[in-house]
Amino acid sequence: MITMENVCKSYKVAKRNAGFKAACKAFFHREYEIINALSDVSFTINDGEMVGYIGPNGAGKSSTIKILSGILTPDSGTVLVDGRIPYQDRINHVSNIGVVFGQRSQLWWDVPVIDSFELLRDIYSIPGNLYKNNVEELTELLGLQELLRSPARQLSLGQRMRCEIAASLIHSPKILFLDEPTIGLDAVSKIAVREFIKKQNELHGTTVILTTHDMQDIEALSKRIILVGKGKILLDGSLEEIKKGNANIDETVAELYRSFEI
Repeated sequence: MITMENVCKSYKVAKRNAGFKAACKAFFHREYEIINALSDVSFTINDGEMVGYIGPNGAGKSSTIKILSGILTPDSGTVLVDGRIPYQDRINHVSNIGVVFGQRSQLWWDVPVIDSFELLRDIYSIPGNLYKNNVEELTELLGLQELLRSPARQLSLGQRMRCEIAASLIHSPKILFLDEPTIGLDAVSKIAVREFIKKQNELHGTTVILTTHDMQDIEALSKRIILVGKGKILLDGSLEEIKKGNANIDETVAELYRSFEI
């Protein structure tokens, strides 16, 4: 189970005007602005749920994922993931989670993908039999047979993302955080990734939190959505509850954004 209660997170960002004079002034007297990324955020996600965590750019989605994965520490509030505080017990915590950031890679760029998997096996201390079974299962389900011997830099974006998802699941995590996992993918690759995530949830009961701007991903994978905007939870409910008439998911979400002025 995942719980966040009254979580707040802010950043101090340096600001200055353009030009050499402003740069010199900032060198001696730097001005800062406080950005409130999360303000009193609370929600609970049960084991095995697949939840779409949506909102516009700058809403606080990635900050939430980074707090839940233990990368960031909140300013205040309580966070528990599977009974642990992520940022206080990171070593044990990361053994139970998988994270995919669509714009960042966990594969080593110049070595074959299978070598990256081998290194992850050592990092997570995965038993030999479990590692072998997981690689075989992920290779079959994601169609990686022809990709494992290629360096990551030689893969297309769609091929690399399939390998990234496999890398995040190589240690059999209970929870999977997906931050824009289908960004830049073609239609065929998107469908393959969606089908795999659904199978992973059905076969292993993996809890999935998905953040994306692709509402087709949300509709295909999530029965529940949490809408965040300006650092606050604005809505938490099912797709059926928020849909109006025959409106498609994109129209529905666009109307939500307008109604909440985000």
